[in-house]
Amino acid sequence: MPYSLAELEQHRNALARRIAELGDLRAGSISHTSGRCGKPNCRCHRPGQPGHGPNLRLTYKVDGKTLSESLSTPAAARKAEREVAEFRNFQQLSREFIETNAKICDLRPIEEESETEQKKKRPKRSVKRSRAK
Repeated sequence: MPYSLAELEQHRNALARRIAELGDLRAGSISHTSGRCGKPNCRCHRPGQPGHGPNLRLTYKVDGKTLSESLSTPAAARKAEREVAEFRNFQQLSREFIETNAKICDLRPIEEESETEQKKKRPKRSVKRSRAK
């Protein structure tokens, strides 16, 4: 459904307001890990016993390196889940903002430069004289 230029500009402004209202956010993902530890006498090594976990971890990248944080409490896990969800919301709003701006650029008319502006932009002739050989 085609929108008018004014409607698209209003939509872009609304998206910008929504982006500005976002709360705390962070890139990353939350995963569950479980397994056996390195202590041979631990209960996790006994037959029929489950390993340790599930342990929640937040994984994200910094300067191209993957980092992982342990989320040791349920409160820490809920906080991280809210922040990651808010980041996903930011990503969606950003995509929509960029798409809306592209539509605005397509619809905005090309403004012809006035004759005086065109004269100002003409390259000036070089004042250097050519050398005789």
